[in-house]
Amino acid sequence: MMLSRTKPAVGPGSSATTAKVDKKKKQMPKLEDFLSDRDYTGAITVLEFNRNSGKSNEENDMWIAYCAFHLGDYKRAMEEYERLTKRDGCHPDNWVNLGCCYFLLGMYDESDKATQKVEDKAPNSHLQNRLLFHLSHKFNDEKRLMGYHQNLQDVVEDQLSLASIHYLRSHYQEAIDIYKRILLDNREYLALNVYVALCYYKLDYYDVSQEVLAVYLQQHTDSAVALNLKACNHFRLYNGKAAEAELKSLQDMASPSFIFAQDLVKHNLVVFRNGEGALQILPPLIDVIPEARLNLVIYYLKQDDVNEAYNLIKDLEPTTPQEYILKGVVNASLGQEQGSREHLKIAQQYFQLVGGSASECDTIPGRQCMAACFFLLKQFEDVLIYFNSIKSYFYNDDTFNFNYAQAKSAVGNYKEGEEVFLLIQSEKIKSDYTYLSWLARCYIMNRKARLAWELYLKMETSGESFSLLQLIANDCYKMGQFYYAAKAFDVLERLDPNPEYWEGKRGACVGVFQLIIAGHEPRMTCDTCSLESAHVSVEVLRDVVAMLRNTGNPQVEYIVRTMKKWAKDNRVPIS
Repeated sequence: MMLSRTKPAVGPGSSATTAKVDKKKKQMPKLEDFLSDRDYTGAITVLEFNRNSGKSNEENDMWIAYCAFHLGDYKRAMEEYERLTKRDGCHPDNWVNLGCCYFLLGMYDESDKATQKVEDKAPNSHLQNRLLFHLSHKFNDEKRLMGYHQNLQDVVEDQLSLASIHYLRSHYQEAIDIYKRILLDNREYLALNVYVALCYYKLDYYDVSQEVLAVYLQQHTDSAVALNLKACNHFRLYNGKAAEAELKSLQDMASPSFIFAQDLVKHNLVVFRNGEGALQILPPLIDVIPEARLNLVIYYLKQDDVNEAYNLIKDLEPTTPQEYILKGVVNASLGQEQGSREHLKIAQQYFQLVGGSASECDTIPGRQCMAACFFLLKQFEDVLIYFNSIKSYFYNDDTFNFNYAQAKSAVGNYKEGEEVFLLIQSEKIKSDYTYLSWLARCYIMNRKARLAWELYLKMETSGESFSLLQLIANDCYKMGQFYYAAKAFDVLERLDPNPEYWEGKRGACVGVFQLIIAGHEPRMTCDTCSLESAHVSVEVLRDVVAMLRNTGNPQVEYIVRTMKKWAKDNRVPIS
């Protein structure tokens, strides 16, 4: 073994010599290397080392602020720039950069003041103009906005700023056109594909959004923004579980110090999990993430807490179709709950505004809004025009079918109304009085009064069950289904000895007797009864006599005597 040794212990080629050579090759990392690699964590580590070593100067502090900004730590960047602006002879760019920090922290007034301070000290820079352009949008100052718009030039940064304003104003196609034009000349700007994908997402083209997004994700598989958008597309195309799986891959890749987009991820997980954790996660994010307020309102609506939903949205000035729609839904819910015509009128106006707008009139939400508007106006023929145009997208949607069935029934199409009502699976809707009353009416109008009566029998005694009894009694009487009308009036009379109920029961009982005499005996079930006609007549007549005797009215004996005489003459044993 020792004779085969080739490596000398000392001298050239020894491990000690190699170690010295390797040590010479290792050098202290340079700030420029970290910046070129966009490794801002590494860069800020070097810069802070310099500061703590007493080598700090203004340039070093400016780079610390720059790196903090690009790490998404806008609060730290703000603090650095605030210190820089307090120094004598502060560079004008520091004020603009401070304004950018304020802007991204939602401190728009402070941002405007900081940016305006530069105007007296230096000519407007492109960055300053872009920042003031965005601030004008935030302040809804159209005149000022157009002024800064005119200062924009045909350079990439200015055009990207213009595209973002188009996006914020819901002009998604205009934003796409700008992004695509820039991409034609700058194929290497892969991140623009994320912006294009985001616009397509907003236009409800989720599959197109996925295709465009894939171009970027092939090169940057760990992008927080891109993976979050991919998860949102999966939520729209598939379900919450598929979306959550995409976000889980992002969470697995992220280090404990990774804070960028964490609020966005938490917010979206609440949505993907159908509101789970909403009360813990969403309230602190209100006015941080625009959708947080809207999703918390939706959560309250799903919990039937309409007042909380209204309190959260009443002061919101809607600017997007989604905000108008949600304000309409909340006002409609509150109006129906409180019987407030004012809230219903406000809801109808919001729905009409969205459904009648040029940008939304041919979208699915736009048509839903017009349907809702006409529904509140009780113009159900018009409701059906819009519902029929979108029903293929909502075949298994219980809420849509609930409204669709009501509209069908309201125009007298009870057969189709019944069919749609029976498609509904939600137990919450099926236990709602509106559902039960409309389905009962459909059954009665389709000559299935027994099924309507069974709906009542399944209900617990309450004000709603009393109302359903009244509906069954009156509708059955109107449709000549006197047996179940008599049963309903009989129960009503026992619950409330109102003379009108006796009159209704008397008329229904006589109507049953008349049908039996005419040979049109009522069947217990129209299509499945196995009893002979004569036997059914006997049972029905016995029930009618028993119901009449529940009333202590002098007319009862005369009516019963007449029935018994006919039964005796026709050998029908009813006693």
